[in-house]
Amino acid sequence: MLDAFQKHVAAYFPFLSGKRLLIACSGGLDSMALCSLLLRSGHDIALAHADFGLRGAESDQDRQFVESFCREQSLPFFTAKFDTKAFGSEMKVSLQMAARELRYAWFAELLQENQLDFLLTAHHADDNLETFLINLSRGTGIDGLAGIPAVHGKVIRPLLFFSRSEIESYATQQGLDWREDSSNASDAYLRNQIRHDVVPILKTIKPGFLDSFLETQAHLRESQSLIADAAKLVYKQVALELDDKILFKLSELTRLPNYRAYLYQWLRDFGFTAWDDLYALPDANSGKQVHAPEFTLLKDRDVLELFRSQGFDIQVFTIEKDTKAIENPIKMSFCRAAVISQTAPTRIFVDEEKLQWPLTLRKWQPGDRFQPIGMNGSKKVGKFFKDEKFSLHEKSKTWLLCSGDDIVWIVGHRQDNRFKVTQTTQHILEISL
Repeated sequence: MLDAFQKHVAAYFPFLSGKRLLIACSGGLDSMALCSLLLRSGHDIALAHADFGLRGAESDQDRQFVESFCREQSLPFFTAKFDTKAFGSEMKVSLQMAARELRYAWFAELLQENQLDFLLTAHHADDNLETFLINLSRGTGIDGLAGIPAVHGKVIRPLLFFSRSEIESYATQQGLDWREDSSNASDAYLRNQIRHDVVPILKTIKPGFLDSFLETQAHLRESQSLIADAAKLVYKQVALELDDKILFKLSELTRLPNYRAYLYQWLRDFGFTAWDDLYALPDANSGKQVHAPEFTLLKDRDVLELFRSQGFDIQVFTIEKDTKAIENPIKMSFCRAAVISQTAPTRIFVDEEKLQWPLTLRKWQPGDRFQPIGMNGSKKVGKFFKDEKFSLHEKSKTWLLCSGDDIVWIVGHRQDNRFKVTQTTQHILEISL
């Protein structure tokens, strides 16, 4: 398997060469095999072990196991313990979702603070199959069937094309030690039910089922790409973008043999859920509307008009001082910096003394103004969007990081001049997406 792994990484993840890698390591079979493969391939790795406090002494033993492995291999080791139940209760999410939110926020913090380049997880082909079946059972579109992404930002999953049996054979041959998570034996979770009861039957009925599944999923990803490309091309024929609205020409839209599918592709990110009402809108009387939390789609004679609703409840998220990372509503990290390194649209450096805490994140509102870095005067955010040729959708997805009433950053796009680092700055704060 080592040779196949090295060829796979060279072909699909050549950018990992020479980088510092953080491995999400539970101590289980998959993550310990990944560590072994990376070490034998000469990669520079560090291990991060999250303790969710859900299995008492067993959780402590998992942490001790991974820590001992790191000492033996002289590897950097990071660990954190979370009150997952309290977090899940507070956020009103399942334990699995709470654990996911906690660990990925922590991983982002570790990457930032320790100058690590990528996070690697040990998800494999069987995990992908289980996720496919879970999504299929709940009802999903092609995005839900296309699988776990091998690359998602700085998160890399190099084992997705290897099966659980291949990984176990490798670990056994190499004499690797690992920990068994007792919760994996429970059928209390849907994933475990699928793993124990459904997948074995599929593999028995059809030998080579997993290979066929991976091939099918590759076709689905190709189809996903084709759908996205087609939606963009047809959008140019049907849609007219104005400063504060999008008009969909019904004469062009209704000529399409499956205009509902196109409407879904164009409008799904605007928060609409009443899809039956939305699909019926082209045949409705003029004046009929369908609402999303922030947007309205209106039938106005020969067009569908999409615009931002008036008086919707603008959500404001607060960020307390000394926060290291956030996951919601977007992923951001905050850390002290000794000097300014290379800036980018996804990273800014500000004078921490000029900030008024807590900071806030919110969407833009008419009348918002800021001072683009490099300019002495101010500019309306709406005018900035227009000059940068933002679509209505891009405007709707853009967040503002604010200090009091002042905008610090049009996140991912432009910093405010008032918070830049100067020669008198004593504390530099690096803020990254």
